[in-house]
Amino acid sequence: MDINIGFWLTLAVVLCGALWLVDRFTGLRDKGEKVRETVEFFNSLLPVFVVVLVIRSFIVEPFTIPSGSMIPTLKVHDFVLVNRFAYGLRLPVTNTKVIPVGEPERGDVMVFRFPRDPSMNYIKRVVGLPGDKVALRDGRLYINGEEVARDLVREHRGRTMVGSVYVEDLGEQSHLMRRETRLNPYTGEPVHTGKEGSWTVPEDEYFVLGDNRNNSRDSRFWGTVPDQLVKGKAFLIWMHWDPIFSWPDFSRNGAIDQPSSWEAQQ
Repeated sequence: MDINIGFWLTLAVVLCGALWLVDRFTGLRDKGEKVRETVEFFNSLLPVFVVVLVIRSFIVEPFTIPSGSMIPTLKVHDFVLVNRFAYGLRLPVTNTKVIPVGEPERGDVMVFRFPRDPSMNYIKRVVGLPGDKVALRDGRLYINGEEVARDLVREHRGRTMVGSVYVEDLGEQSHLMRRETRLNPYTGEPVHTGKEGSWTVPEDEYFVLGDNRNNSRDSRFWGTVPDQLVKGKAFLIWMHWDPIFSWPDFSRNGAIDQPSSWEAQQ
């Protein structure tokens, strides 16, 4: 379970704010030296909590990549920034949209609350918009009956596996996508193991996939993402750090999906 920092920040603001109001109208700090020091300490924390809450809730929020489902775009232990304003101004804790600003677009890397357990945050790529018909057949992605274009970047073939990296075009958004295909060790023929099928995206919901196409649990398995669970758009990698085995690495810093990063995949 993820720690709901927004909830705890909101609770801290409420408690410190309540203490400030009690002190302002009752003179609580006059009850003794210990009480005065305690009141002043929490009063000093109130503006800090407010500023952090406003930044995380309405402007930008840090997020750490917990799994390999977005490889090669995002690696495990990448630290990214999420634009909380991109899809509308939402209240902390409840995530209720109060000011519509924009909507998720096809190709966006989106952070959202997991539909089956809203206490968890997930990150995937938006593939299907409300009303779209999404299909996967023989490893190919189709949207509204049209095949999504892709170009092979590199391929690695082993005895039991073929790993391929593509540049996939989702409208005006291009990104890297990896697909691993198992091979029959006796015949060398591909064995299709990725979940395929066709889906219609309901209104006010989004169909999402991981870029590590055959190694991702996404909308193919647990359904679409309702708009009320959307948190924001991931836009920047600012650090990579495996905290046990390495020092922080800043070589991957930069905008997500920037073409210059694709050269490393060649």
